[in-house]
Amino acid sequence: MSFSKRSVPLGRANRTSAVSTGSPGTSAPGIRPSPITGQPTTSTGCSSLDALLAANAGLSLGTSLLIEETGTTDYASALLRCFAAEGILQGHQVHLVGVGDRWGRELPGAIGESISDGQKQTSPSQSDQEKMKIAWRYERLGSHGERAPIPSRIQPQPGDATDTKDSTPPPAEHFCHTFDFTKRLDFPPAAKQINYIPLSPTPTSSPFDPIITSLQSSISNSQPDTLHRLIIPSLLSPAYYPAHSPSPDHILRFLHSLRALLRLHTSRLTAMLSLPLSLHPRSTGLTRWIERLVDGVAELQPFPHTFDASTATRPGSKEEEKPQGMVRVHALPVFTERGGGEGKGVAEGGDDLCFVVSRRKFLIRAFNLPPVEGDTEAQGGQAGGKDMEF
Repeated sequence: MSFSKRSVPLGRANRTSAVSTGSPGTSAPGIRPSPITGQPTTSTGCSSLDALLAANAGLSLGTSLLIEETGTTDYASALLRCFAAEGILQGHQVHLVGVGDRWGRELPGAIGESISDGQKQTSPSQSDQEKMKIAWRYERLGSHGERAPIPSRIQPQPGDATDTKDSTPPPAEHFCHTFDFTKRLDFPPAAKQINYIPLSPTPTSSPFDPIITSLQSSISNSQPDTLHRLIIPSLLSPAYYPAHSPSPDHILRFLHSLRALLRLHTSRLTAMLSLPLSLHPRSTGLTRWIERLVDGVAELQPFPHTFDASTATRPGSKEEEKPQGMVRVHALPVFTERGGGEGKGVAEGGDDLCFVVSRRKFLIRAFNLPPVEGDTEAQGGQAGGKDMEF
């Protein structure tokens, strides 16, 4: 019988085994630890969706997220495109299922404003006349209580100790980029960085068999520090999938295999899927089983055409910030006894959340209705100063 030393923490053995297997750590591009659980997480490409994932502040490695959508709209594809574009900018391997290269060419491009560790950078389009002309060594301090990002290139002043040729600091790494849907990626995605996985059209075999085979081959043949993102748009949609795809023998066996693959590569693989509820409602048993085999489930419920979105718009907001629908969180991963996802990650939102899809962004925020028409006291802001009698 052997015993471990008392002075050696229990977590050290786990860290040693992780290093020996070559799994990427939190220092890899696009990866950071959860602020509570410490589990490595990556960004979904949408900062408000990252905040919706509660304590993890991002999608944990080794987990999957299902985006459901009711109606005939396709707002979920905007989230999946942001997820794919974020992976390309971070240098991750992106796997697209059932769609051609046209879907990959429509990925949004990142704008100058990026989010890194909860901080915002100044847009490069801002004119130099509006910037305060101060010494270069104080420029990185920013405003009071905030630290501005270090510029990619700093010109040293003559006579300083840092006046050398190799004094250029490395550019700051961003956890989540801000994307503009009116733009496209500045460079065409490399063929090796995006793997288009076709579906099997043979009726006698499962159409999902090439997905698991391609994933296993790509993970085994890639570098140990390479992260993989699996993206499945419009799962079981007849526009992409054969007629025999909704068979439980095919789809449930595939999700079981994908779940096992995610648990096997807990630090190298993530997945995001979308499912049209107009074809497969949540009242059916097949959709319920699909929800149980994924780690997180969020539903987009677009407003009907008769709904006036201007009534739910914040005062003083722009026309393009009108909400298009509600967001419902049905399940999120829970990793510790303290919890890992409660569906209330967005500040002041709670369960009343809406989503805004404009030409330039996808945003999830709190849903607030204005005061009822005719309530002059609430509209005028006078109710807060009066005593209420019960």
